[in-house]
Amino acid sequence: MSMASRPITHVLLLPLFFLGLFSMASATTFFVLQNRCTFNIWPATISGNGAISNDDGFALGPGDNIVLEAEPGWSGRIWARTGCTFDFAGNGHCATGDCGGNLKCTASGAPPATLAEFTVAAAGQDFYDVSLVDGYNVGLSVRPFDGTGDCRSPSCAADINAICPVVGGGGAVVACKSACLAFHSPEYCCTGNYSNPDTCGATSYSRMFKNACPKAYSYAYDDKSSLCTCTRPNYYVTFCP
Repeated sequence: MSMASRPITHVLLLPLFFLGLFSMASATTFFVLQNRCTFNIWPATISGNGAISNDDGFALGPGDNIVLEAEPGWSGRIWARTGCTFDFAGNGHCATGDCGGNLKCTASGAPPATLAEFTVAAAGQDFYDVSLVDGYNVGLSVRPFDGTGDCRSPSCAADINAICPVVGGGGAVVACKSACLAFHSPEYCCTGNYSNPDTCGATSYSRMFKNACPKAYSYAYDDKSSLCTCTRPNYYVTFCP
């Protein structure tokens, strides 16, 4: 039996009174991952700094939640993989967001994939965003709680696959490529002569993403409307919000 068809037995349901306990914890940051999609997803994390718990790979069924814990100073990405099949050794493949055919990701997911990106402060202000720079596979939102400051909630709830000009995958549209991924042009990738905010601006492709999801990054230097800050929060990360 593949892990794609095995029952999901390790999710953690979260009565509201438990959420209040998060604010009483230490400097650990909690990420409550919520699957509001109508299908299974395989959430994935990759760390740029520090460590996050429960990142050995797992499936999350529709309506289910799980809590991950990050140590102070953690930075990294969280995204959804879809259409996955793994054997009992954790080897397999995902239709979107695949990270080298491994249940436990040790590298970033293959684009196109919608990303939640975080830099968690050891003390002080976090930075976080929802990014479409690597394309889109499922809707995604980030909502901080128990924090102080502006603490905005970036999201991309629109179905980008329904309006995608550059399809990532054959047949049914399972993901939408960014212009950089599709055309490998410095203008779209913000590289070469376009490697700074003065020369790399919005394009017709990034504007399509921005119009659909105004709070999400649409290209590399889309900081003003997309980069969020909050002091000492925990987070809901919701797929298909």
